[in-house]
Amino acid sequence: MSCGEPHEKDCSEVLDHLYEYLDREMPEGECADFQVHLDECSPCLEKYGLEQAVKKLVKRCCGHDDVPSDLRSKVMGRIDLIRAGETVPEVSVLEQAKKEQAQREQADAEASGSGTADGPSDAGPSDARTKTARTE
Repeated sequence: MSCGEPHEKDCSEVLDHLYEYLDREMPEGECADFQVHLDECSPCLEKYGLEQAVKKLVKRCCGHDDVPSDLRSKVMGRIDLIRAGETVPEVSVLEQAKKEQAQREQADAEASGSGTADGPSDAGPSDARTKTARTE
């Protein structure tokens, strides 16, 4: 997208970094350049306004969901790895968190002695016969 007018910052560059600006993750000096561009360029300002409205809507509708505390730390750890230029594991943070949650739930179930629906329980053969006899 381009409005056809010359700007110090190109429209495509502004739009490529729009979310950094929206999320206030951009260095202060660059924010000033972005604001100048938005003041001069109505198509970019319109796109900014649309993305800002979507962000507010998502926050209003989804901002109350509880996020597992360890998920935030894992996401921040991945961001740090990326910024440092290190190799990032192939498994997504969300999938990794789901897998770990399932493992915790299974361990909790085994610790309470109830077993799991898809795994063997701690009950021996005599316990199984007793349960069968009770249901008949």
